[in-house]
Amino acid sequence: MAGQPIRVLIVDDSAVVRQALTEILTSDPAIAVIGTAHDPLIARDKIRRDRPDVITLDVEMPRMDGVTFLKQLMAEDPIPVVMCSSLTEKGAEITMRALQYGAVEIINKPRTGARQFLEESRVLICDAVKAAARARVRKLASLTIDPEPKLTADVILDKPRFEETFRTTEKIVAVGASTGGTEALRVFLQALPYNAPGIVIVQHMPQGFTAAFARRLNDLCRIDVKEAADGDTVVPGRALIAPGNRHMLLKRSGARYYVQIKDGPLVSRHRPSVDVLFRSVARYAGLNAIGVIMTGMGDDGARGMLEMKEAKAFTLAQDEASCVVYGMPQEAVKRGGVDRILPLELLADEVMKVYKNQH
Repeated sequence: MAGQPIRVLIVDDSAVVRQALTEILTSDPAIAVIGTAHDPLIARDKIRRDRPDVITLDVEMPRMDGVTFLKQLMAEDPIPVVMCSSLTEKGAEITMRALQYGAVEIINKPRTGARQFLEESRVLICDAVKAAARARVRKLASLTIDPEPKLTADVILDKPRFEETFRTTEKIVAVGASTGGTEALRVFLQALPYNAPGIVIVQHMPQGFTAAFARRLNDLCRIDVKEAADGDTVVPGRALIAPGNRHMLLKRSGARYYVQIKDGPLVSRHRPSVDVLFRSVARYAGLNAIGVIMTGMGDDGARGMLEMKEAKAFTLAQDEASCVVYGMPQEAVKRGGVDRILPLELLADEVMKVYKNQH
């Protein structure tokens, strides 16, 4: 109901984590924690009784793991789920499966640290719950398939040097996504041929998960997909995904595009930020770029996409009907930064049409 706080159930076997999440979430007046549960079986009873708007779900728990519970929940009575995972390689791989089965957001388990880290963690956790509350979870279920084998960014952007503005004709695709974007990106990237132009991607995701996400996509797609490292060259047939908790910028040396990975403050409430990537693409690729903005809450990427359009790039937005959350694309459209609005399943074909016409 409009004006009512988002009702959250916390499911985690750690009493410390349950308490920390409760304190973080209740610090936001738009969120109310209606209960906690230390395992999925207790959670199931509380879900039926209390009907929460959002569930935060631990990945590894006794009696039933979080992914098994998630699959059952999505099959029986879909509710927006935010996965809460530790920073381990095993935890990251399991969390990627959870996104495939219908979870809409990921958060890192809260931990002690510097005041700046704790404040940023609070913002990101609360934002994840708010985004989940707006997600259309049935839409996610319709996108999910079993994997098949492979057949104001000014604080980050530096001033351009004259030699970096020399003309080049190499084509590049820049993509930004948030809530619901992990599955949207899978659909998009799987539809691209092996000779697609070089691609740079920002998907809002915490530190520790993007490498597993990239590996999963690499197994499914005809193009290569990897987590970006500082200095990686952007080449045809490969997609680079910004690492969690780091900004990614496009740079150029002569005719060679490469990415720069940088620390820095949250931009548009995110790190990595779509605006940081898009604005750097506008600067260094200009009319040789194609921009794609996908499902997600908020306005990250809207300003950057407008700058791309003003630099003569061709820009695309995912349509409302196929978005899990129609926030970022809507804001880009409102600001006049979008050339064409299309359903998710048509975006890859449109990118290739534009690429071939420009090539």
